[in-house]
Amino acid sequence: MTYSAVISNARPWGGNPSDVTIENGLVAAVVPHDPDAEDQGKIIHGRGRLLLPSFSDVHVHLDSTRLGLPFRPHTGSPGVWGMMLNDRRNWRTAEVPLNERIAATLAMMIERGTTRVRSFAQVDVDSGLERFEAVRHAQDIHRGSAEVQIIAFPQAGLLLEDGTVDLMEEALRNGADVMGGIDPCTLDRDPVRHLDIVFGLAEKHQVPIDVHLHELGELGAFSAELIIERTLALGMEGRVTISHGYGLWTMGESQTRRLIERFAEADISTATIAPGGRQTLPLQQLVDAGVRVGLGEDGQRDYWSPYGNADMLDRTWQLAFTHGFRADELIEHCVALATVGGASVMGSLPRLSSVSDRPGISVGDPAEFLLVAGETVASAVMDRLPDRTVIHGGRVVADQLELL
Repeated sequence: MTYSAVISNARPWGGNPSDVTIENGLVAAVVPHDPDAEDQGKIIHGRGRLLLPSFSDVHVHLDSTRLGLPFRPHTGSPGVWGMMLNDRRNWRTAEVPLNERIAATLAMMIERGTTRVRSFAQVDVDSGLERFEAVRHAQDIHRGSAEVQIIAFPQAGLLLEDGTVDLMEEALRNGADVMGGIDPCTLDRDPVRHLDIVFGLAEKHQVPIDVHLHELGELGAFSAELIIERTLALGMEGRVTISHGYGLWTMGESQTRRLIERFAEADISTATIAPGGRQTLPLQQLVDAGVRVGLGEDGQRDYWSPYGNADMLDRTWQLAFTHGFRADELIEHCVALATVGGASVMGSLPRLSSVSDRPGISVGDPAEFLLVAGETVASAVMDRLPDRTVIHGGRVVADQLELL
């Protein structure tokens, strides 16, 4: 069955008013807006708003969300292990069942403009596959409104608790889209064995890889080099992501340049959550080298952190702010990373070619869009207005922050 619609009077990337024809989920034409043209078929009213590619949240932990629940004081202790234990002590006793709060958080993300999601689902001896199944439940509920990839994620490591590896493989057999890993040196303290398991299961089940890397400085660079070596040796170029990795870019200009070259050689992408402090990324150098970069919200007001509100436009502001960007071009580049950049990490769209690249709204592109009020793209990031219409697969799935 064919489906067509026209987005009337919208401004692609803040440009001139245009009419965008959609056929079967793809852009079929982009022409100057004609206010006198006779309405034919389904009309999506742009009302002069900005037309942007919809957001891609490529690093979110839906399985620990507390959005919509009463605010609680943060009780976690420092470090990955301490924070994991705090989550383990509390996640079952939340005021709302896990399935409901994950589905509600995903709905909030869609309502605010995110139609591509890559979510972690913790798999360990404490939760078994319960958290994975809850994320998959939300994936099924919102299948018509967003594309969701699920990462089987060993938050407690692969080697510290007996039975974890078997559970990870069970999650992959049950439909996990991505194989996860975490801090091969500092958590499992056996990087060779850890990465052998990660890459071995990914190869066996023919899925991509996403490794959390919190390790700093030389140790983080060492783990990154091990990941790069395996990626090249196994022919997995373009199928590996290093998430966080904020400690990789603090060792000086020459080492940063070399590591970026190595990322590009292995076509390893990276996902950031725009952390504060000095943990920024060399965003301009990464895009110039052809390295794919995506953005995510991480936790959603959960047992790890009180931050996160399901709004990727807010997180885009945070990315620009933490990097000290003021020029419109660089703020717009943050939007490009949060939309098309993340889509390229998920394998949906080609990578950005430069800081000034603004793709995603051309003939043949998927009709994954956000209509949002704003004078310019940069002003939309600064103002973050609620007047939004979200389009997935060419159809309106949310309007005015309400899921349809």
